[in-house]
Amino acid sequence: MIIVTLLWSTAGVVTRHLDTAASFEVTFWRSFFNALTLIVMLAILRGPSLWRTLLSSPVVVWVSGICWAVMFTAFMVAITMTTVANVLITMAIGPLLTALMARFFLHHKLPARTWVAILTAGAGIVWMYGTQVGNGVSFAGSMVALAVPLAAAINFTMLQHVGHQSSVSSVEDKLAPSQDMLPAVLIGAIISSAVCLPLAWPLHTSTHDLELLALLGATQLALPCLLMVRLTRVLAAAEISLLGLLEVVFGVTWAWLGAGEMPTTNTVIGGALVLGALLGNEVLALRKARSRD
Repeated sequence: MIIVTLLWSTAGVVTRHLDTAASFEVTFWRSFFNALTLIVMLAILRGPSLWRTLLSSPVVVWVSGICWAVMFTAFMVAITMTTVANVLITMAIGPLLTALMARFFLHHKLPARTWVAILTAGAGIVWMYGTQVGNGVSFAGSMVALAVPLAAAINFTMLQHVGHQSSVSSVEDKLAPSQDMLPAVLIGAIISSAVCLPLAWPLHTSTHDLELLALLGATQLALPCLLMVRLTRVLAAAEISLLGLLEVVFGVTWAWLGAGEMPTTNTVIGGALVLGALLGNEVLALRKARSRD
């Protein structure tokens, strides 16, 4: 999951090197190349049956696909309506929303250390960007940004539930088919591309920008999202969402190293809070696992 967030976090530094692509063009081309990469990867993994099984997928796959589409699209739309700081702070409630959904719908009991880590990491994000919220805040933009953690919470909780059922069925009944949720990422990419194309038209993206956006679609979305779907079988939904906050810390670091954007003191302090919360949660979990052994 740390590798997943590392790949997710490259979006900011890569977009800093774009020449002409506007926000909706960036979203469209990123989702388009994401879909293209997923078609190739899933065709290799699933073979000729990919499209047949995709069209006949159960409702849960399509709901997950819609969640992915919202996650792929809403962030960039929110950025055009309000400040980056406001978007990131709004998204910081994702782990809390995911934990609450997992508790309510899946009856999962989170240890106290995870609740503390969620609150501490959220405070770190607020510390990083809280001073910037006062300028350019838009209520509509905040509502659009809220769609990202809300869709992610629904998606992660649902993926964990389906992944757990698949694991149980594969152990208890070898003939019971496990639900394949990987095509949901492709559905989300296609929906996101279709929604953003009219908003991005006419397209004026340069060849240089297309190359960078193709890189984003393949390595910043397609690969890590497929990995994350698999990780829902072994990691709790709340833990996935909590570790996802590393994307902000990694993103700031990439922007510093790759675009010369020096982090402020508040950013360093907030990032330390996030990293400390995540590290503490994982260390305590590891100690508890070892004590059981």
